[in-house]
Amino acid sequence: MNSLWASIKKGNTSSLAAALGNTGIAIIKAIAASFSGSGAMFASAMHSVADAINQTFVFVGSIFAERKPSERFPTGFGRVINIVCMFAVIVVTVMAYETFHKGVELIKHPEESSDFWLNFIVLAISIIMDGSVLIKAMKEIVHESRSDAKGLGIFFASFRNAGKAAPPTRLVFYEDIVATLGSLLALIAVFFATFSSFQLMDGIATILIAFLMVGVAFKVGYDNMAGLIGVAAPRDVEDRIGNLIFSHPEVSDITRMRIIQEGRFYHVEAYIELKNGFSLAEATEINHKVRNTVLEDPHIADVILGTLDDNGVVNWRR
Repeated sequence: MNSLWASIKKGNTSSLAAALGNTGIAIIKAIAASFSGSGAMFASAMHSVADAINQTFVFVGSIFAERKPSERFPTGFGRVINIVCMFAVIVVTVMAYETFHKGVELIKHPEESSDFWLNFIVLAISIIMDGSVLIKAMKEIVHESRSDAKGLGIFFASFRNAGKAAPPTRLVFYEDIVATLGSLLALIAVFFATFSSFQLMDGIATILIAFLMVGVAFKVGYDNMAGLIGVAAPRDVEDRIGNLIFSHPEVSDITRMRIIQEGRFYHVEAYIELKNGFSLAEATEINHKVRNTVLEDPHIADVILGTLDDNGVVNWRR
């Protein structure tokens, strides 16, 4: 029981918060849509259902991704989360199709919506809750990317560093951007349907929400497909690991280094050059020291380190 609870605590907290929040929002929106007949509210409810399902899968996947490497899977389970996120893409795509179909029907046959205040209150609550989860995801991105942004800087830093965050955090981030925008669009459509004669806005907003969902599905699908293939670490991660290696004065150069990102972990393979004059035993000891220094980084899963003599040619530009 303790080991299960320890595994759950290692799961992605952003996806858990988003799953719980979107489950409640989806139920409220579905009830409001059934009473008011608002197509935009229906589209927003569909998106919340998709979010709740996806983020539940992603949270469970993030727990499995934290499992230690085994004899059969020596590189660990980091890419499990990429597989789970690909299933999430399928769910979003199906929901987007249903939403688009509903929007087309509303344009062909506009329906009058009622219960303005019910729609307004539900969508206002949705915007506040989705916005809260979005802010949490932004903070998670800043934390995972090791950015020192604070205050309003978190907003810009989250967009700038989204690619460096763990796949589940990115999924929550992108989906809640769409969820917040979708609720705003639905609120605008409710205003138009109630206070103007332009009845097509309900259908237009529904179709726009569907396109936003497709955009998220494409972006998340592309990122996770790259993760499944095996993608190189961002340049700043490479520089950070290079600096860790050069923190040992015995190291004169890095001949070659390859860093593969797997989930939120990195696999490092490098060949370093040592200053001349060390015996084989000393070179082996330095190799172990450098390797242990790199492994102190919590995002480094494993390190394969080769040691060479200094050939006098500079390969690594610091």
